[in-house]
Amino acid sequence: MSEPAPLRLQKFLADSGVCSRRAAEALIAQGEVWVNGAAATPGQRVIPGEDKVTVSGKTVRAAAQPRLTFALHKPRGLVCSNDDPHNPDTIFDLLPRELAKLRFFCAGRLDKDSEGLVIITTDGDLANRLMHPRHTVVKRYHVRLKEGFPRSRLPLLLRGVVIEGERLRVEHAALVNPGPDGTAVDLDVHMHHGKKREIRQLFTTLRHDVKRLRRYQIGAFPLRGIPLRGGRQLSPAEIASLFQAPRPHTGFVPRNTRAAPARHPA
Repeated sequence: MSEPAPLRLQKFLADSGVCSRRAAEALIAQGEVWVNGAAATPGQRVIPGEDKVTVSGKTVRAAAQPRLTFALHKPRGLVCSNDDPHNPDTIFDLLPRELAKLRFFCAGRLDKDSEGLVIITTDGDLANRLMHPRHTVVKRYHVRLKEGFPRSRLPLLLRGVVIEGERLRVEHAALVNPGPDGTAVDLDVHMHHGKKREIRQLFTTLRHDVKRLRRYQIGAFPLRGIPLRGGRQLSPAEIASLFQAPRPHTGFVPRNTRAAPARHPA
């Protein structure tokens, strides 16, 4: 039997389900990762099953997790976090009990007050690819505001605003079913970068309160067909579609209109 091949420590931690490669790099830099009783160094290689690796004092098992990826329909009230002492209800509660022992990563989070499509995976490399800025993964959102947003202000969403030295903006914004006055409470917005609560902060800065925020598509993969609190495992082709450019469309139509059937509940 051939000897196990050495792996970069970041890959070993990702394959073992501890964290993504990017998170592993941060843990190594913080001195939280040790190999054979010594602090790990960036780029270090380990031999699975031979070298003893610990993270924050806990030994990491060498066995790799099965690679599973799910699309979940997140409701409001759940957080996308593995460990949050202030919010015990998490997106992982939607998984069947037999998968609870596996370590999943959220590949692009939604905040507690938002809902819609969330991708979770045991594949740390995939999670990293979906979240890394160099990969243009387009995410589409339905935004419902408390008051109408005027068409004349759409360029402000594309130009963005600067908050604490960071520019918050979207790549696409369109009104959905505007009224005769050129305003609408529903907007279709797209973005591929995405900082924490960026869409909410952007609209709040422009003095428009968000009533509801729902992500309905990632790449070319739509939420359509997955019920609230439901989910399904993705095939390799569906995983690939997350990285594909979405087809141009005119957006969805909210349920309270008389046009085509809605994709999303209002």
